[in-house]
Amino acid sequence: MAKTCADYIVATLKASGVRRVYGIPGDSLNGFTDALRRDGDVSWQHVRHEEAAAFAAAGEAAITGELAVTAASCGPGNLHLINGLWDACRSRVPVLAIAAHIPRDEIGSGYFQETHPQDFYRELAVYCELVSIPEQVPRVLEIAMRTAISKSGVSVVVIPAEVLLADQAADLKVRPISMTAPVVFPNDEALAAAAAVLNDSKAVTILAGAGVAGAHEELIELAASLKAPIVHALRGKEFVEYDNPYDVGMTGLIGWSSGYRAMEHCDALLMVGTDFPYRPFYPPEGTRVIQIDVRGEQIGRRVPVEIPLVGTARDTARALLPLLETKSESGHLDTMLAHYQRARRRLDALSTSTRDRDGIHPQFVAATVDRLATQDAVFLPDVGTPTIWAARYLRMNGQRRLVGSFTHATMANALPQAIGVQASQPGRQVVALSGDGGLAMLLGELITLRQLHLPVKVVVFNNGALSFVELEMKAAGIVNWGTDLDNPDFAAIATAAGLFGVRVEHAVDLEGALTAAFAHDGPALVDVRTARQALSLPPKVTLEQAKGFTLYATRTILSGGGEEILELVRTNLRELGSE
Repeated sequence: MAKTCADYIVATLKASGVRRVYGIPGDSLNGFTDALRRDGDVSWQHVRHEEAAAFAAAGEAAITGELAVTAASCGPGNLHLINGLWDACRSRVPVLAIAAHIPRDEIGSGYFQETHPQDFYRELAVYCELVSIPEQVPRVLEIAMRTAISKSGVSVVVIPAEVLLADQAADLKVRPISMTAPVVFPNDEALAAAAAVLNDSKAVTILAGAGVAGAHEELIELAASLKAPIVHALRGKEFVEYDNPYDVGMTGLIGWSSGYRAMEHCDALLMVGTDFPYRPFYPPEGTRVIQIDVRGEQIGRRVPVEIPLVGTARDTARALLPLLETKSESGHLDTMLAHYQRARRRLDALSTSTRDRDGIHPQFVAATVDRLATQDAVFLPDVGTPTIWAARYLRMNGQRRLVGSFTHATMANALPQAIGVQASQPGRQVVALSGDGGLAMLLGELITLRQLHLPVKVVVFNNGALSFVELEMKAAGIVNWGTDLDNPDFAAIATAAGLFGVRVEHAVDLEGALTAAFAHDGPALVDVRTARQALSLPPKVTLEQAKGFTLYATRTILSGGGEEILELVRTNLRELGSE
């Protein structure tokens, strides 16, 4: 039998280490899915929505660091991939999308299901190309894969159905595409200039992000030499906070006060592998800033940078360390560490409440999950309040991982990303921390867990509302409206779908339910009724936020919502009284 273009694509993927493709079959994709069937080594991960396929590929790429693949049929199938691919783009993980197209001779005619994928994918892709003839396939595929890997982004190969089925040259050699690990660091002049600024400064703070992956030891050495507190961005949490005597927590809207203060009171800021986006949380004007990033185009996007250092975090830190003078004065560090201990005690105190009159405290749920989960668990929080509780109460240890939609910030990411993580990590505990809104949006993927026999554990923070949206409304002085969720019994739905399901309405039952779910040999869902009015105060409450909250309370009472305000105060009494 002649080798088709689809056969060549599958052979190249397999030779390059790809073992899974996520998607939904369709007629324009038949050549590709049939090639997978004939090959037998690269599995077809059949999900229930193409958006979930792209999320799953992004989840696999995030946890492995290697190329993951998704595929979709023409028209609506390609359109459904977009949100998940945008997440992969913003998270900077290597994903290849095979996008089937309508017949070549019908392009431009308004044909059935016609869209122009090469146009609408272009904004999110590091490489996107339409294949018109079989002879293009090998080169375009290689460029797409190599670009996705080298730039840690999304590549898209748009290919008409008949090209997938067309014969490919029998003697065409398959070339595997492999990962590379370049060594990149700045020149001596830039390193000397950065060292001069850091050596001259009295109060240095380090802000570290996801770019410090693989550079934990070097990061700690920098902090030790500079006597610098380390603040982390959310995506840096899993790489920064473990085995770190210089950690002072996270900054940003869902961070806590010690991280904010360490940024506020430094005279020099060393940014390492981070593109932290929230400008109001940077130090005041006049603070000297040095930024290390392997992508030079990112330097200075958020705050004026005095010394740009283009290079990887590990290699640049190694080159910079011999130029630093070890500081003897640790006043700035000691002050911020003490502040962190106070902030940490306040946060921990909020996680011990077992009151459940208005629902179980979500802080208590997150802390219990943290305590019961394995030492190498992978956690995937939905965007919204589950991300807040994950950031504050899940403890990283160098083995655990935290994967989410932390930059694209889309609803419904947790469950489909968990599919990709679990498929690529079959012996590992994978815990999706789902919001009720996020779970309901892609609820069908519970069936995917059953069909693919993936033992993902889903913990649902079920508060009957889009609660993070409500927090934003409160801060803006707007009465909560349109955010109610009339939820079904998610545990019963899980049970009906063939999963282990249990519903928890009282705090005393939580540990037993989680223990049973985590021990279950298969997918499991724990539906936890959590308090709707649980607040998460930002590290610094601005005057405008205080005004907005006051206005919200006044308007709510005048609208007949006095009981809602009382419930809010009851649920958050300790946090409302903290800094």
